[in-house]
Amino acid sequence: MSKKVLLIVVAVIVIAAGAWLMFGRSNNNATNGSTANTSSTSNTSTANNGQSAANATATNSVSIVNMSFTPADITIKKGTMVTWTNNDSLTHTVTKDNADTGPDSSDLTPGAVYRFTYNQVGTFKYHCKFHSDMVGSVTVTE
Repeated sequence: MSKKVLLIVVAVIVIAAGAWLMFGRSNNNATNGSTANTSSTSNTSTANNGQSAANATATNSVSIVNMSFTPADITIKKGTMVTWTNNDSLTHTVTKDNADTGPDSSDLTPGAVYRFTYNQVGTFKYHCKFHSDMVGSVTVTE
């Protein structure tokens, strides 16, 4: 095989491996070895982050991708479990802003999943402890 063909084959393999790492991983805990943590909030809630509940997305799943929480702001009903999945290539956290309330994950390596159940009404802000510009909030309604 010529050097040119060998270089092309290696490039295709590298691109395919990169695509698999970015898009092909399963979000299933059983296959990716991630851990889950389910907690409940205390009676204290944080102030609203300036966005109305109508502007927040109604979902209970947040993807960590491209150095951000997507969607950044969600609205859920009391008693709902929210799941964060690290679909990024870096380690991140889901860390509560308030000392007493909200989610507080351990380090989430790529592919890891974290779960938190909200049992109190309010708006709960969170961030990544490694990347201060990564922020999000969960608004909990009755």
